[in-house]
Formats: sequence, C-alpha cells, structure tokens
Amino acid sequence: MADTADQVTQDAAQRFIENLRDNEQSAIEAVRKFVDTVDGAFPDIGEDGPRRRIIDAAFRMAEQIVGASNQLALNVVQVSEHALEDLAQKEAPENK
Repeated sequence: MADTADQVTQDAAQRFIENLRDNEQSAIEAVRKFVDTVDGAFPDIGEDGPRRRIIDAAFRMAEQIVGASNQLALNVVQVSEHALEDLAQKEAPENK
C-alpha cells in the first residue's frame, strides 16, 4: 500500500514538473514571437530606441515568469517534504 502511495506521489510530482517545464517553454516561445513582432514593427534607431526598450522589457518579463515558476516548484517541494515528514512521524510507532 505504501508503494502505491509512493508511486502516486512520484507520478504527481513528475506531472507537476513537466507542466512547469511546458509552461516555461510556452512563456519563452511567446516572448520570442513578441520580440520578432517588435523587431519587424519598430525601426532600429539606436541602443536606447523604443525597440530596444520594448525587447529588454520582454526579456525581463520572461525572466520573472521563469523565476516565479521556479520559486513555485521550490515551495511545492518544501511543503511536500514537510508534509511527508509529518506523515512519517504520525505513522511511526511512538518511542517511549
């Protein structure tokens, strides 16, 4: 029974990680398409032109999205570890 619960937990964790990875890839692809659109719509008028500022902002946004996704994953792992530790303590025979 414990093996089944462990497998279910591992499967759920794997799906969660895959979903995060897919979402990060989607965010990066969206930023790439956005940058391509901006690149074609705005003339290159120098380092501090509107095109450069928009593209820089898009990359900062992508960094924030990926950073938030990574922080979410870290928080979920930490909460899961604590929950599993608490469960193990409750299931362990009391040491008296």
